[in-house]
Amino acid sequence: MTIYPAIDIKGGRAVRLLQGRADQETVYGENPAAVAAQFKADGSTWVHVVDLDGAFTGEPQNLAVVQSIAALGMKVQLGGGLRTRAAVERALGFGVSRVVIGTRAAESESFVGELVQAFGEKIAVGIDAKDGKVAVKGWVDTTGTGALDLARRMDALGVRTLIYTDIGTDGMLTGPNFAAQEAMLRAGKFGVIASGGVSRREDVVKLAELGQRYANLDGVIVGKAIYEKRVELPDLLKIAG
Repeated sequence: MTIYPAIDIKGGRAVRLLQGRADQETVYGENPAAVAAQFKADGSTWVHVVDLDGAFTGEPQNLAVVQSIAALGMKVQLGGGLRTRAAVERALGFGVSRVVIGTRAAESESFVGELVQAFGEKIAVGIDAKDGKVAVKGWVDTTGTGALDLARRMDALGVRTLIYTDIGTDGMLTGPNFAAQEAMLRAGKFGVIASGGVSRREDVVKLAELGQRYANLDGVIVGKAIYEKRVELPDLLKIAG
């Protein structure tokens, strides 16, 4: 199981939003690359980056910052505003290892299929759900599409990695929605990266135990709990093995 420490970028700074709300912002660092460098020093090889400005505007806004993170030698998983093939190609050209398609995946299966054909495992799909329904455009809009239904359609397209975020728990430090994550793990052959709600080491221990039952649990994204010093990244990396 891989630990993906998270950096959300807004206005060039490392921030966290409460349940994705732009008006509920906490700034954790003026220099996201410095935050990533600490993650690397702690032993992490991956970093999960979200371009929040891109998510809200529909076009990546912080690729120069992302490039500075990739230049550290870390594997970068990037989401936020990647809604055209040109944007995806540009991000990959900036050194990103894996891009996350969110809004467009809910809107266009053909778009995802074309990307998977062209870039294979470098394409992941982010499914963000509120009460089991898919949310898009920086979580501003909730669709009528069921998260599990969308996941099965992505599986059929050959998507190998899904990032599943339960919006109700994201940034709340209340613990993950384990039942929702387990349902997603059962939904297809894809690898699942769990996101949302990790607040203590026991949450990661429980996810690691879930990973022993489901081989397709690829990892877990941890953000606010690291910044608030509720968990220590080196400890989580040991738990994950």
